Amino acid sequence: MDLDQPTLPLTGDVRIPLLGFGTWQATGEDGYQAVLAALDAGYRHLDTATMYGNEKEVGRAVAESGLRREDVFITTKLPADRVGRERETIEASLDALGVEYVDLWLVHWPPPAPGDSIPVWREMLAARDENLARAVGVSNYSTAQLDELIQATEETPAVNQIRWSPSLYDRQTHVAHRDRGVALEGYSPFKTSDLSDPVLVRIAQAHDVSPAQVVLRWHIDHEIVVIPKSVTPERIRANADVFGFSLTAEEMRDIDALGG
Repeated sequence: MDLDQPTLPLTGDVRIPLLGFGTWQATGEDGYQAVLAALDAGYRHLDTATMYGNEKEVGRAVAESGLRREDVFITTKLPADRVGRERETIEASLDALGVEYVDLWLVHWPPPAPGDSIPVWREMLAARDENLARAVGVSNYSTAQLDELIQATEETPAVNQIRWSPSLYDRQTHVAHRDRGVALEGYSPFKTSDLSDPVLVRIAQAHDVSPAQVVLRWHIDHEIVVIPKSVTPERIRANADVFGFSLTAEEMRDIDALGG
């Protein structure tokens, strides 16, 4: 893994880049071109999922980027309705991506039937132990749901991917993940952000960057993984250009306060 970008240690010797590229709704040729543009812009972390229907395009872009497999961190996700078909699903993902392993495999949503969460989690752990995934975790889980898995298996999810942005900032949730050793990964950083908020605009002007870049840097300075998505080459490049500045402690507190 190229360590020019900030990363967060997960279980074992796995490190996840704090900035990732989200690929939800990036399908077909547009999806392929977007992922290629992201890799060209410097992203080294790609986030896909079985339900996105674009693993083949993501894999093709990685293969054609000229980058070494070990220099690109790839995440995919198991749909909640695939209970009992976990192994078949990861094998299909690996086949579509054209890789021998993913760096991170997540349970996309908690399974709808209450008793299913722990058996699914055991299957995720089995896939990790067979080196089909270097790390495993969950998405859209509450703290109580994380604790259920940890108590049942004594195995902590490496990551919990949830909706996150300044307006959703919740210190208790942030601390709960850190206390358990679960990396917090935020998705939809802009969807719930008011990029015209005076606080974001003021801080952006102080650093000569955009409010969107401030939102991404806020995640990174909190050591929260963030996966912005775009299919526009200019925006893809701008979203990757967040390593030339950092926020002061006071600016971080002002942005945290947007979570009210």
